[in-house]
Amino acid sequence: MKTSVITASSLAALLVTGAVQAQSGPLAYQPSPYVGADAMYWELDRNGRSDFDSTGLRLRGGVAFNDYLAIEGHLGTGGSDGSVDLDYLAGGYVKGMLPITQAFKVYGLLGGTEVEFERTDSESDFSYGAGASYAVTPNLAVGADYMRYLEESDFDFDAASIGLTYRF
Repeated sequence: MKTSVITASSLAALLVTGAVQAQSGPLAYQPSPYVGADAMYWELDRNGRSDFDSTGLRLRGGVAFNDYLAIEGHLGTGGSDGSVDLDYLAGGYVKGMLPITQAFKVYGLLGGTEVEFERTDSESDFSYGAGASYAVTPNLAVGADYMRYLEESDFDFDAASIGLTYRF
């Protein structure tokens, strides 16, 4: 599993490096850093057994290199459903964006995540998701997304999130 996270992270770094080098001209887009905070509604689906779900907090940060490409990191924690507590999730992703209007965009995320539940070893895997955001001001946007953080042979870990993003 850790090999797939390393491979996904390496691929993300190569894609971002290429995108940044392709924009090295006098009219190049200035990278735009951003941070966000979300309510994260997570679910642990153990195949053949009962499901667990709860609500936690997710923090995001990233850099948009242009209107179509960004890199983004997630840190999340919190929530408990009986015997299952989410200690943390941490991941890095390439974010492909498609502006529909000047204020509204849809996006997809691809990368790797490590997740640890209380009293268990951490698991890491290839992760993917999709979402949308709407800019209410030039620097502030609301958004929502759905992520498949882990897809193991005996369980899946997913999260739907809604929150705010601030662009610097």
